[in-house]
Amino acid sequence: MPEPTKKDETETENAPPPPEQKTPQEGGTEKGKVWSIGDGAPEETEKRDDSQRSTLFIEKPQSGSVSVGGNITFIAKVEAKDLLRKPNVKWFKGKWMDLASKAGKHLQLKESFERHTKIHTFEMHIIQAKENYAGNYRCEVSYKDKFDSCSFDLEVTESSQAAPSIDIRSAFKRSGDGQDDAGELDFSGLLKRREVKQQEEEPEVDVWELLKNANPSEYEKIAFQYGITDLRGMLKRLKRMRREVKKSAAFAKGLDPAYQVDKGGKVRFMVELADPTVELKWYKNGQEIRPSAKYIFEHKGNQRILFINNCTMTDDARYYVTAGDEKCSTELFVRDPPILVTKGLEDTNTYVGERVELSCEVSEDDANVKWFKNGVELTNEPKSRYRIKVEGKKHTLIIEEAAKNDSATYSVMTTGGQSEAKLSVDLRPLKISLALEDQTVRLGQEIHLKCEISENVEGKWYKNGQLVEASDRVKLYHKGRIHRFIIASAAVDDEGEYMFVPDAYNINIPCKVHVVDPPKLHLDGLGEDNTVTVVAGSKLRLEIPITGEPTPKVMWSRGDKWLTDSGRIRAETYPDSSCLVIDAAEREDSGPFRITLKNEAGEDTALINIKVVDVPDPPQAPNVTEVGEDWCVMTWEPPANDGGSPILGYFIERKKKQSSRWMRLNFELCKETTFEPKKMIEGVAYEVRVFAVNAIGISKPSMPSKSFVPLAVTSPPTLLAVDGVTDTSVTMKWRPPDHIGAAGLDGYVVEYCFEGTDEWIVANPELTDKTKFTINGLPTGSKILVRVKAVNAAGESEPRYHPQPILVKEVVEPPKIRLPRHLKQTYTRRVGETVNLVIPFQGRPRAKVSWQKNGSPIDKNQINIRNTENDTIIFIRKAERSHSGEYDMKVEVENLEDKATIDIQIVDRPGPPEIVTIEDVWGENVNLSWKPPKDDGNAAITGYTIQKADKKSMEWFTVMEHYHRTSATINELVIGNEYYFRIFAENMCGLSEDATMTKESALIAKDGKVYKYPVYDDFDFSERPLFTQPLINTYAVAGYNATLNCSVRGNPKPKITWLKNKVIIMNDPRYRMFSNQGVCTLEIRKPSPYDGGTYTCRAVNELGEAEVDCKLEVKGGLSFFRLLMDGVPPHIIDSYMREVQADKTEGK
Repeated sequence: MPEPTKKDETETENAPPPPEQKTPQEGGTEKGKVWSIGDGAPEETEKRDDSQRSTLFIEKPQSGSVSVGGNITFIAKVEAKDLLRKPNVKWFKGKWMDLASKAGKHLQLKESFERHTKIHTFEMHIIQAKENYAGNYRCEVSYKDKFDSCSFDLEVTESSQAAPSIDIRSAFKRSGDGQDDAGELDFSGLLKRREVKQQEEEPEVDVWELLKNANPSEYEKIAFQYGITDLRGMLKRLKRMRREVKKSAAFAKGLDPAYQVDKGGKVRFMVELADPTVELKWYKNGQEIRPSAKYIFEHKGNQRILFINNCTMTDDARYYVTAGDEKCSTELFVRDPPILVTKGLEDTNTYVGERVELSCEVSEDDANVKWFKNGVELTNEPKSRYRIKVEGKKHTLIIEEAAKNDSATYSVMTTGGQSEAKLSVDLRPLKISLALEDQTVRLGQEIHLKCEISENVEGKWYKNGQLVEASDRVKLYHKGRIHRFIIASAAVDDEGEYMFVPDAYNINIPCKVHVVDPPKLHLDGLGEDNTVTVVAGSKLRLEIPITGEPTPKVMWSRGDKWLTDSGRIRAETYPDSSCLVIDAAEREDSGPFRITLKNEAGEDTALINIKVVDVPDPPQAPNVTEVGEDWCVMTWEPPANDGGSPILGYFIERKKKQSSRWMRLNFELCKETTFEPKKMIEGVAYEVRVFAVNAIGISKPSMPSKSFVPLAVTSPPTLLAVDGVTDTSVTMKWRPPDHIGAAGLDGYVVEYCFEGTDEWIVANPELTDKTKFTINGLPTGSKILVRVKAVNAAGESEPRYHPQPILVKEVVEPPKIRLPRHLKQTYTRRVGETVNLVIPFQGRPRAKVSWQKNGSPIDKNQINIRNTENDTIIFIRKAERSHSGEYDMKVEVENLEDKATIDIQIVDRPGPPEIVTIEDVWGENVNLSWKPPKDDGNAAITGYTIQKADKKSMEWFTVMEHYHRTSATINELVIGNEYYFRIFAENMCGLSEDATMTKESALIAKDGKVYKYPVYDDFDFSERPLFTQPLINTYAVAGYNATLNCSVRGNPKPKITWLKNKVIIMNDPRYRMFSNQGVCTLEIRKPSPYDGGTYTCRAVNELGEAEVDCKLEVKGGLSFFRLLMDGVPPHIIDSYMREVQADKTEGK
């Protein structure tokens, strides 16, 4: 085997295998690849870098020695001064076995904490030590990012004896399956269940060579064949040995990958140095080996030799030697002697139910022994029917009650041998102690079958050849050798031949059961008093179940007449029932019918009452007793005949008199004989009718009622108020009713009564259709109450009362003018518009109104004044400016008065401005001035409008509008032209009708200095292409659209070209290119790994060109299923997938 290099050793010691290394299944036998085996958990020391270690131990466990059967304790202490919580401590044996899972009677792990000293103490107790407990141990402590480790050795001393030759397979056996021997520190307890093969002598096999040269898929088979149970740890070591070995400069010849030696034997390690002057050091599990009686060093030229004498289980470890900076390592395996079977198993014959014990003896006390049944391992679980007993060297398999299926070949296996024997379980001969007896039972009595046999075995019951299972009705009992079959209540179907058959025996015990039954009628389905109700006109088929054995004779009778099997009323008989049939039942068929059963076992009879029911007769015609606006009240009498069934209620229908369509008014039965139809149309004639309902159905309708018309009086009048009072009269006013109805409104009745009396006097003998009425002839000073009623064809409405008594006496009300808000300011109107002002006032009695204009009486020929009791109106049909002024209004009541003033302004368009003068002319400008118009139109001047006209055409053009000053400068006139100007005045009514024009014209002279405008050069906007936003490297997902974006500027607008891997993209439907406002976009539709590469955007115009590029990587690739659906052969798909995986590994 090639020697591993220093680099490989460092990787093995300090780091777990890299994740990109392929397993043997992935890498196959590819040459030059670094490969790992299995999923073996990396050693804890390999997980931690030496730089991360810190000193946590204040006391480390020390190596120790103990004799076989003795106890020893290892102690580790950690200071908790700087720790926020308890550190994590693990104990290991060797390099990988966590002892926490081995805790039991031989191994105990304890921990404690001293609060005063703040020290954690961790203890490992080994109780009744055995020879295989010897070896190297390790204690590790970790807290967050801190880590510390300490290794120590345990030596178990024993009497020296020659160790038999062993092979490497014994180094990988575990123990401690979670039972009484939990805590064992060897590996034999995890031996898996497998078939036991006859052990034969075979030549010594080098398992390492088999594993190194075998296919990884055969590892499990080789481990099973050669008894290797710790395959995971073995493959982990094999992984380190199979790494590619590089040339070493220090070692001319290194150590072999692995050595094996029997316990108590001697082993020799030898290396050959290239430079004999190099200092050499030997290590065991990381601790330097010093020369002693056990370890002997020897030099022979360039060879350096290490001898290890009297090997024990503590020497089973990893060794390495260092020469300068280089290292060479190996594995040493120490094997225990095998356990031999000193007394084998013996063949045994027994009967079912007997206790069976199979015993053997082995060479060692409490040895690990496996039991097998037909090659299948037996476990000593609590629920197992097999019990394994160990007494020193004697091992016994116990079966308390043997069964037929316990017949098999049983074997026992140890590490050094095996033995097997056959167990035969047979049945004892069966005898019938008590046979079954034939029985005859009455219906309903208990059936009890009992038999007794000589053996305590299960059995089955059969009825007429069919298997009978236990149920709520059928009870099966088995106690010892007695079997019983019980049915508490016998039925007719229980009659037959019964048989009991014992399990595993070809024998049966038969008997017969006969069930007898007297005749009986089953009337449970009938009603009270055996009454059966049938609807008239329907067919009755009454089926009465009957029982009896033998079948009874059935007879039907009605009175003294026997019924036959023919006719409208007849009887039909069947084996298990009898039927009474009545075709088209009539009311006369009501009455009792008798049925009689007879057979040799007895007689049974019963009376059955037949009741024929029908729909009720129709009720009499209903009467309408009261009519309202859209409702009425109707009553009726119940029908004379209810049809043999109580009346449940009534349905009511109505229709318009002129219609033939009836409408149902209630969908739930009316229980009473009174009903109030609603939602009728007022003024329309209606008729109503009634249906009676019982349990059978609905009767025919009653005769219609007399026709009636829904009408309603109006609602009371509204807003009744006093309109005026004199010494002898009272005037009332009101508003019409809110609701009048279809009957209309004929008029009103006004009534009054004097206060203190209840006699109402009609004030108007004839109806009035006005909403105002004056009650005359009243005594002065009296008080009256007033009410008003509305009258129509349906009668008088509810009265509307005045809320308070009214005093018959005229009351003086002071005058008060209620001037509208818009008249409290100046009232403005244009000439020719209409002025119509209404000014309300109050004052009684006989208020007097007078008007004046500017202190003088109003000329009624120009201004119309109209006065009423409550307001006055001033009306001007066509206003003129002379109508402007202040109008004074005065209202007088006796000696009282009230005044108000209204300012009316009549406005018109203003006159033209006065003289317009050209004040100055210079260049292209003319300065004008003017005076305001004499007539402003009775309104303020709001502005002026200025127009100009060329003398040649005299066409006027407006140059200024709404100009407020009386002087202005006109600009931008054409040189060489001669202009006239005119001006309009403007107020709120608009422009003046005429304009004032300049008398002289203004000539814009041509001579003079000509103004030259400055010349400006056009700005040059041209620019060569420049990318303002570059492309960025992008990752895309296979199958999903990807876009590349950048922005560019330039003038003239540059031409955009896209390239992939320096090749122009043209006419490819998988690419779409966009350019908008300088933003350039390339869209790649559903990319695949082949679309990855370098993409370039090139911009070119006449001034130059620019380029920007990026890399696109498409992740995901084509799936195996997609390639297979596209028709790609499987071997090509496999090659493609391997290339993709290799590219990913190289990229990492």
